[in-house]
Amino acid sequence: MDPNVMLGPLDQLGREVVAGVLVIEFVLFGLVVTNMLTRFLAYRRNVAEAAEEDVESLSRHPLHEATNVLLLLGTFYYTTYEPHGGIVLSMFIVGLVITDVFEHEVRSVDLRKDDKLRAPKGALGISVFTLAYAGFQSLFFLVSDYWGAIV
Repeated sequence: MDPNVMLGPLDQLGREVVAGVLVIEFVLFGLVVTNMLTRFLAYRRNVAEAAEEDVESLSRHPLHEATNVLLLLGTFYYTTYEPHGGIVLSMFIVGLVITDVFEHEVRSVDLRKDDKLRAPKGALGISVFTLAYAGFQSLFFLVSDYWGAIV
């Protein structure tokens, strides 16, 4: 089956918009930014839950988990159009999701030990790399003329 018509209406995300940039690249860039914002909201919610005395475990923020799933599915879909860029971005996203899982568990341990909750530093670090690569994939057309003149 032709990969350009695999998913019907969703295949419009593989359409070129500007200077060789696909719609899915802009969608993924927006999802990475949204994921960073929801990570902040999830951490703030966990801190508020930890301030309550009777809480035994922290809850996961549903919006943050939804952006994680959408990022995974989006990068796997992007890999059908751009194999190299999709695989690199999917490695960042898989690392990001794994880091989110482990940092949530660390915060749960901190809560059980009555320690101050640790900030999600690892997830923020990898999300910056993910944002940089997604930005490179989607926004490079803005600087491509200058980059070509230098290189």
